Amino acid sequence: MDIFQALLLGLVQGLTEFIPVSSSGHLEIVQHIFNFPAENFHLFLEFINLGTLLALLFYFRERIWKIIKDVFGEKNYKLAINIVITTIPAGLIGLLLSDLIENSDFFSSLFTVGAAMGIVGIIMVAIDKLPHMSNLKDENQLTPGRALLIGVLQVFALIPGTSRSGTTIIAGRIAGMDSESSAEYSFLASIPIMCAVCLKMFLSDTGRAYFIENLNALFFSNLIAFVVGLWALRYLLRYLKKPKSLQTFGWYRIAVSCLVVGTMLILVA
Repeated sequence: MDIFQALLLGLVQGLTEFIPVSSSGHLEIVQHIFNFPAENFHLFLEFINLGTLLALLFYFRERIWKIIKDVFGEKNYKLAINIVITTIPAGLIGLLLSDLIENSDFFSSLFTVGAAMGIVGIIMVAIDKLPHMSNLKDENQLTPGRALLIGVLQVFALIPGTSRSGTTIIAGRIAGMDSESSAEYSFLASIPIMCAVCLKMFLSDTGRAYFIENLNALFFSNLIAFVVGLWALRYLLRYLKKPKSLQTFGWYRIAVSCLVVGTMLILVA
């Protein structure tokens, strides 16, 4: 993979990892548009999670440190336990089905991406009309049962086009949180999963070999993903303070879905 391809993919990763429009879906679309090499493409996509993971750790460094102090200093385990509960379903399913996800045509199909984009987009547009549980001030009031609900719905983010942040924000809204609190909890809960993905890649002989072979491209793609990801985080958390802010992303997703599915139908006709 050349530097231009790496920079483009890093830019797309940084822009779309946190904004609830699906980074995996956009990366698949870009891969098809520019006809990037399909061989080991999934390895590159997993490694550029490193840049956005570092952006997440940097942005939430004070919050993470507070959680650590709460656990080891104040003996307050509630939020930490809820984060663990939320990460278990997607982490477990992702681990068990990793080979299927990497090798199945379903998970690399633009039809899958387009359909998932549209379905989640419709839910985002309609989110304010969906039934919600009792209102919660923020993630600190989340019960273990609601944390598990968010984790179960996060499993659907394994499908490209769905969006981990999108599904978690939707689940958080249903659980009673507002969009901003749901997004913050989504990002905190994604840290263990993203760390596990990166660790898995570095523990794999194939992953280490790919990393060494493509070190320059991965460095530049992760660098731009880190910088752009930080901007996207700040933008999203400010924007979600607005009422009905999810609808903007929902309509965008629906437009992309129509474009992708419509194009694929024309090509196969």
